[in-house]
Amino acid sequence: MSAISYYTAEGLKKLREELDYLKSVMRPKASQDIADARDKGDLSENAEYDAAKEAQGMLEMRIAKLEEVHSNARLIDETHLDLSKVLVLSIVKIKNQTNGMEMKYTLVAESEADLKTGKISVTSPIGKGLLGKKVGEVAEITVPNGVLKFEILEISRE
Repeated sequence: MSAISYYTAEGLKKLREELDYLKSVMRPKASQDIADARDKGDLSENAEYDAAKEAQGMLEMRIAKLEEVHSNARLIDETHLDLSKVLVLSIVKIKNQTNGMEMKYTLVAESEADLKTGKISVTSPIGKGLLGKKVGEVAEITVPNGVLKFEILEISRE
């Protein structure tokens, strides 16, 4: 049994769009590639046919995985989230106690994490360490380099 994943409306929409694209565009293309390769002759010595069949198998595995993720996806209701502590979808302003650097992150589901846009996963070491903390508290987070200490400066929602 697969674990339940929590998504924002945007993240769930992207998941559905990718699944629809794979089913409606890529699946027919894979079938056509197999048919084209089959038309080229002897299947026992046809590398193009073998490659097309393998690509179709990989595509079907990807579709099955996304369908499983989608069936276990839950939409996060932002109206019921506690604003006093760090939770998923919190925008957290933190200060590194070692170097004084301030950063702002949005905690999101693992599938929506994107460090370039400031979205970190709640399952990442930093995300786990920040969960449940309140403004003014210090989160001590163990990372491969040692222990980082972050002071929670601000918690907000979009």
